[in-house]
Amino acid sequence: MSTYQPAGAAAPAAAAGKAAKPRWEEQLLTGSRGPALALLVLCVALTIYSPFFLTKDNLLNVIDQVTVLGILALGMTAVIIIGGIDLSVGAVLALAMMVLGWLSHDGGLPVSLAVAGALAAGAAAGAVNGVLTTKAKLPAFIATLAMFSVARGLANVITDGQQIVGFPGSFTDLASSRLLGWVSATVAILIVLYVAGWAFLRYRRNGRALYALGGSAEVARLAGLRTTRLTIAVYTVTGLLAGLAAVILAMRLDSAQPSAATGYELDTIAAVVIGGASLAGGVGTVTGTALGVLIIGVLRNGLSLMSVSPFVQMVVIGVVIALAVMLDVLRRKEA
Repeated sequence: MSTYQPAGAAAPAAAAGKAAKPRWEEQLLTGSRGPALALLVLCVALTIYSPFFLTKDNLLNVIDQVTVLGILALGMTAVIIIGGIDLSVGAVLALAMMVLGWLSHDGGLPVSLAVAGALAAGAAAGAVNGVLTTKAKLPAFIATLAMFSVARGLANVITDGQQIVGFPGSFTDLASSRLLGWVSATVAILIVLYVAGWAFLRYRRNGRALYALGGSAEVARLAGLRTTRLTIAVYTVTGLLAGLAAVILAMRLDSAQPSAATGYELDTIAAVVIGGASLAGGVGTVTGTALGVLIIGVLRNGLSLMSVSPFVQMVVIGVVIALAVMLDVLRRKEA
């Protein structure tokens, strides 16, 4: 039995299929391929410039330096996916760090309980951000900017702007001692968190719901998703991760400083956007964020190897942020 197909019907269908297929250069820059390519090119260029870049000690130093940024960026990934923004992560880190120092020194509590207090302080600040954006209906930019000021102020109030120095050796050794001469406990924590975050976004129902919330909050609500609860949960977890980053930074510095993590907000957002996330929401991956964090870490390390001034490094990072956002805008226009 034969079927009849009008003349010329196959050609438009084939043409439509061909038009829908992305060009090779578009395929190369989609998903995490673009950040991966950028990281590869950056590493090759730095290897040619400096023979010290590919040494074991330097590479381990890069990974150690991006641990705090990586933990902050993991929480920021979820925030940006739902279409939000968090300008307070650095200040919340400083607040949690000072809570850790105050509880362990002035409060006389064991370090384990002081760590729990720091995590609780970070989670509480994140929860307030979530409530302000959902219940008080404040724009995320304003709500987190207010928390930025409050948290940074409280961090200074706790000790009147003074730093707290000296933690037990068993605490600081977690950041300095390496398992099998390679991975420290803090880097191991970072790896476990990223694997868990990747699995959550890919396989869990609530993880996939974050993309729906970022695509359209109203459509997600009409579809039966608890958008308010999801938003508060995302900001709370982001604050909790900022508290964990504070603990790890205190391990590395062997001190608690109210001025810690100044400017980390921009680096955190930059890492997520460089990794392919969209500031419009609904787009982002943990793998891309990991690559974005490594790009910033390798870029800073390379500029240091070139003896570039820290002030010039700020200019370079700012240009990279602008380029990443421009690429995001172009991608959305083409879509």
